[in-house]
Amino acid sequence: MLEPLTAKRVRLVGLDVDGVLTDAGVYVGIVSGKPAELKRFDIQDGIGIHLMRIAGLKVVLVSGRLSEATRLYAEEWGVDDLAQDDRGRKLSAFERLLLKFGVRMEDAAFMGDDLPDVPVLRRVGLPVAVANATPDVMGIVQHVTAAAGGHGAVREFVEELLRARGQWESVLQTYFEQRGDRSPRIGRAITR
Repeated sequence: MLEPLTAKRVRLVGLDVDGVLTDAGVYVGIVSGKPAELKRFDIQDGIGIHLMRIAGLKVVLVSGRLSEATRLYAEEWGVDDLAQDDRGRKLSAFERLLLKFGVRMEDAAFMGDDLPDVPVLRRVGLPVAVANATPDVMGIVQHVTAAAGGHGAVREFVEELLRARGQWESVLQTYFEQRGDRSPRIGRAITR
């Protein structure tokens, strides 16, 4: 469970891509005679990104690889920014994003899984790991999801974060209203 005071300080959430939003697998091949890279993203994580944006949080993706698949994903879900550094320098990329949005490191959360994420995780106010993160990452985070990377871990973290902030019900209400459902029955069990 997340500490409410820590959760309420968070203004920006940074997400690693490969290993957090994906299962770390990358499919490489030739499509129509050209090199292609494909990744599998969990749709529930995308919904989690949307929920964070409803809550007023900035959401950024930080990747240590250049990937068109990642760019397309970021565009589809409307993240606030994407930093891709083909040399894996995530700390400097994340610091630039914080500066752009006027957020201090201690008011940011970051979710990672492996060594390239460690410099960022050591500095943010809320470091988070997916269930299958490496031991070096597990040893420095404040929160670990039950779900593995690429299997709804981001969505799980988002719900815990928004509940700790006291925003879960209002964010759900807005989410459903955006889809034409104005029912006041949020949070009640559905019986058949």
